Amino acid sequence: MAADIESPTNTSEDRTPARPAPARARTRNAAGPLRSIAIFGAVGALVAAVALPAYAASSLPETSTTIQQVAAADAQSLVVASQATAAPLSRGTFTATTPDEIEKKKAEEAAAARAAAAATTAGASFNPAGYALVSPGSGEVRYPLPQGSYREGRTTVGPDSSGHDGADMLAPAGTPIYAAAAGVVRVSSESYYGYGVAVVIDHVIGGQRVSTTYAHMTYGTRQVQSGQTVEAGQLIGAVGSTGSSTANHLHFEVRIGGSVLEPYSWLAANAG
Repeated sequence: MAADIESPTNTSEDRTPARPAPARARTRNAAGPLRSIAIFGAVGALVAAVALPAYAASSLPETSTTIQQVAAADAQSLVVASQATAAPLSRGTFTATTPDEIEKKKAEEAAAARAAAAATTAGASFNPAGYALVSPGSGEVRYPLPQGSYREGRTTVGPDSSGHDGADMLAPAGTPIYAAAAGVVRVSSESYYGYGVAVVIDHVIGGQRVSTTYAHMTYGTRQVQSGQTVEAGQLIGAVGSTGSSTANHLHFEVRIGGSVLEPYSWLAANAG
């Protein structure tokens, strides 16, 4: 009976479960995919580093700046079609641009030079000490020229005077001119419009505001300045023929409250 019973073989092996793979093998199997991902990422980064600068260099901006916009940003820059180069322009160098303007500028400079030369010469030859520093008389109003040194010339005042609102007192060049009354000098100029070398004095006479004008004096002979206070009969200059004048004379004007008076009559009534 014992021979008939067959004992099972490898019974222990059939019942023993399979042992798990070692931990090192599992780690190696998991690292494989990660390594592949890292390699692909490095390759992609390398491609981007090489391709992107080239793409940026070849790309154009969405909006291009026009030459007019560049010029508007710097109106004094020279803008060339192919390149915008800042080249500052000095506007101070631009003066006369046409032949007429150039000739006019030259004429003005020549006239100014002649006037300066004449003023220097006349000023050197005019000697105030050679004349009485105060005109004869003791009244509040004095004659602007010494009595007997002049003769009466043209006198025009009012609307029909054509701008000649005064009296022409004809006298030799260099004849002394005196302030007609005490006051304050408002104008003292070597070139006062058509008056030429002229002085204007503001007075208060008999409670009225009066102004007197002395025109066409000789260059360089003015003895007073604007803002200066003068006395009646004080020496202020010398007779000449400057400005709109054709002969030596004193153009003398008298205004009260803006109204022009006939000078000879006013002097006759007030001077003493």
